[in-house]
Amino acid sequence: MPNKIRKPDIHFNDANHNKYYRRQYITIFNLKSDTLYSMINITNSVTIEDKEIEWQFVRSSGAGGQHINKVSTAAQLIFDINESSLPDFYKQKLLTKADHRITQSGKIIIKCQQSRSQDFNRQQALEQFILLVKNAAIVAKKRIATKATKGSQKRRIETKKQRGATKALRQGKPRFD
Repeated sequence: MPNKIRKPDIHFNDANHNKYYRRQYITIFNLKSDTLYSMINITNSVTIEDKEIEWQFVRSSGAGGQHINKVSTAAQLIFDINESSLPDFYKQKLLTKADHRITQSGKIIIKCQQSRSQDFNRQQALEQFILLVKNAAIVAKKRIATKATKGSQKRRIETKKQRGATKALRQGKPRFD
């Protein structure tokens, strides 16, 4: 039996011509323990095991009537950054990132309740997680300081003088003689 089986991404459009992507998995069959693991692709070189992500399904909030009160459709993804198999570069970037979904203890918590379907909410939460980890790897371009041109400096000073003159005219008290 092969060690890695790769399933391609599936792209499809709905009635409104919105594109949807089904997540890509790499399935690994471990011959020693006879267990099946799913790997989640973050980038071409970075993957994490599906068992590193903890899922909780809770009741959604908001309007929805009887269905909302009975069914746990909201998906909550919990991922511990410190205990993960992510490279150290990703861990450091995620821990220093200012995002409300990352807790002080180093856990990523993503709650998705957009749909009435538990599976769709799970898929949306996983896509948000993958996007968050991918964005952590992006290194910001270093800003190069530029100097204002002489013409722009002159124009700025002229507009300031005009504005000051307008305000100076407002300072005088009217006379009613």
